[in-house]
Amino acid sequence: MEINDYKKVENVPLIQIIDEDVSMLIKVKESLEGQGWMVVANTEPRKAITQYFDLNPDCVIIDLHLQDISGFQILGDFQNHNNQQFVPKIITSNINDRQTRITAYKLGADDFIEKPLDMEELTVRIERLLKRKKIFDQSVLLDELTQLYNRKFLLDVFERNIKDLIRTKQIFSIAILDLDHFKYINDTFGHLSGDKVLKTFANFLKQATRSSDTVFRYGGEEFVILFQNTNQNEGVEIVTRLINDFSKVQFNKEGGVYSVTFSAGVFTVNHPEILLESALKAADLALYKAKENGRARVEISNLTPLEQFKKTLFVSVIDDDAIIRTMLTRILKIMNFDHYELNLEVFEDGIQFFESNRLAEIGEHFLILDGAMPVMDGIEILQKVKTIEKRRDIHVFMLTGRKSESDIERALKLGADDYMTKPFSIKEFQARIERLIKRMR
Repeated sequence: MEINDYKKVENVPLIQIIDEDVSMLIKVKESLEGQGWMVVANTEPRKAITQYFDLNPDCVIIDLHLQDISGFQILGDFQNHNNQQFVPKIITSNINDRQTRITAYKLGADDFIEKPLDMEELTVRIERLLKRKKIFDQSVLLDELTQLYNRKFLLDVFERNIKDLIRTKQIFSIAILDLDHFKYINDTFGHLSGDKVLKTFANFLKQATRSSDTVFRYGGEEFVILFQNTNQNEGVEIVTRLINDFSKVQFNKEGGVYSVTFSAGVFTVNHPEILLESALKAADLALYKAKENGRARVEISNLTPLEQFKKTLFVSVIDDDAIIRTMLTRILKIMNFDHYELNLEVFEDGIQFFESNRLAEIGEHFLILDGAMPVMDGIEILQKVKTIEKRRDIHVFMLTGRKSESDIERALKLGADDYMTKPFSIKEFQARIERLIKRMR
């Protein structure tokens, strides 16, 4: 696939739906995907909250009436986490009284839609909100949570340094920093604690770097520092000092203390024809090398063969249909990712899969399961996967029949990340898998 095709996948809006009404959820998902959008569906509120922070959706649709937790509580949690970052949120409800609407808007809802949903109207409202988000994102240069510059300002600073390189031969370096085990912090101590770590780290970087350096929040727990007039050795020396100093910072939680480390990759720009995208890619792949080599360290990139920095992603296709297995294998083999090298295996059924001891492989796993198989179907496989201690590193994509509503409900409750109904197009399947794997970073 060409680079431009990947960019198209990256730019497709991701919509998250949180609703326990599976029939309605399936209908909305199918309708919105017909608009060319990516849609992730959730029936489990706790799973939905985790997925929201992991996937960074462009719009969220939340049903007000959930069993275990109120839609208002989810809305409030999302708003507290990023009250100025514009992620459109729509509340749906079969109750449409004045007080309910007022409460929704006070808690941060951008729209309120009464059920049953009119799909044409829902689509128009989402389109309007996505346009507003695009305008907002293009106009803001500061990250609200950390008060650092965001990635949109990075290109301006980079091009300014390229001009200096042309005029004065003054090289510069770019470092990408990533907090180690940040997902564990969020899962263990909560997302508010995670926010505190991010803000503390941002303040630390601002105070510990030179006035000539520029610090950016690149996304999630990733940060970028552009070191002006700095060669490779100097960049590594500075980042090594930052790693050592930040590891001494202590965070308090429930009577105890913990510390956080970060890993980094450094790339030096010494030629005016180097593009920002190439520089970031080189630094990012060096970062992954640092992660692979034990974390809390910095690695360099000289634009040597990039494949050596890739992590292994163990992809397992489990389907009893030989034709489907062959088709999926062909699709997966032509996929290419900057940070993952796919290790692909196919299995006829769940028993064969578990007997292979595939999940004993250390690293992240991505399972593509057929929902209906004569020997241990997809639901049974999911049930067994759910009991595995390291299930956080296992991502699941389910293939289902168009009428298998009960299977879809059970799959989502058991932790499936997404599903697709048969028959499906090769292009749609490829785009969906690419989006999920890219968001796993």
